[in-house]
Amino acid sequence: MIDLLNAVVVLSNYVLIPALAYGSQLALGALGVTLIYGILRFSNFAHGDTMAFGAMVTILVTWLFQGWGISLGPLPTALLAIPFGIAATAALLLTTDRLVYRFYRQQKAAPVILVIVSMGVMFVMNGLVRFIIGPNDQRFSDGERFIISAREFKKLTGLSEGLAFKTTQGITIVTAVIVVVALFWFLNRTRTGKSMRAFSDNEDLALLSGINPDRVVMVTWLIVAGLAATAGALYGLDKSFKPFIYLQLLLPIFAAAVVGGLGNPLGAIAGGFVIAFSEVLITYPLKKVLGYLLPDRFEPDTLVQLLSTDYKFAVSFTILIIVLLFRPTGLFKGKSV
Repeated sequence: MIDLLNAVVVLSNYVLIPALAYGSQLALGALGVTLIYGILRFSNFAHGDTMAFGAMVTILVTWLFQGWGISLGPLPTALLAIPFGIAATAALLLTTDRLVYRFYRQQKAAPVILVIVSMGVMFVMNGLVRFIIGPNDQRFSDGERFIISAREFKKLTGLSEGLAFKTTQGITIVTAVIVVVALFWFLNRTRTGKSMRAFSDNEDLALLSGINPDRVVMVTWLIVAGLAATAGALYGLDKSFKPFIYLQLLLPIFAAAVVGGLGNPLGAIAGGFVIAFSEVLITYPLKKVLGYLLPDRFEPDTLVQLLSTDYKFAVSFTILIIVLLFRPTGLFKGKSV
């Protein structure tokens, strides 16, 4: 029984909790992608760098607050700075829409044209972020590092293995739950949210019903700004901030949106956790877990690792290809790609 508990602790420490936090970050990012695809009808390849911009502003404001001696005690000061990151990201996205995307919408450009345009915006945003904050790793977390450390857990339970639950992981999971609940309440209970859903389902019928398309577009970008800046800041807090990482993060985010069903918010959340758990579990060496579960003579000599962590994003790519080949509408029957 003790060996089973130790195995559960090891699995929780290195797979379940990290995957829950990572899945929460992917879910928030995928929600932004799926809202743009469902309402504005194009795949926004600049979303990863939008997250990087929001995280960058959050970092700069965090450093400012830390310099002024403002803090939240055991919690990261970045929580106070995230609203500023959201505001700056909203201003950036609304400006980009006015200067770039609006022209192509008015021209009734094909979705593939908007995809290419978004790639151009992606490179501009990536360069802007690296120019302002630099290309290197930036850490901006303060306060208590752990909700419970491995040493405290061992002392409390008497087990051989310790469970470490980082403060940033707890904040990520709780924040994601709050944001998702607020978003679904907005989309299902408010007049503006219902207008957005109607516009997504049938644009022509929504226009005949008197729905203002410009307002729908503006609110969509505001929501996407909130989701992107929050997801970017939480990812940076939990890991570290490096602009190029957010460009790489675009693959698992799109994979999550496609797996769940593009245009379906519930699917984006489910897809985020499917991708996260797949990446973490497939790249984690299970030797220690199996060592507790199997008799001594069957204990594996190898790491029992299906893929190296260097190939983590290959898992997302493989799942994405499989879904596109066999179920292009995703798990929750969103719009086909």
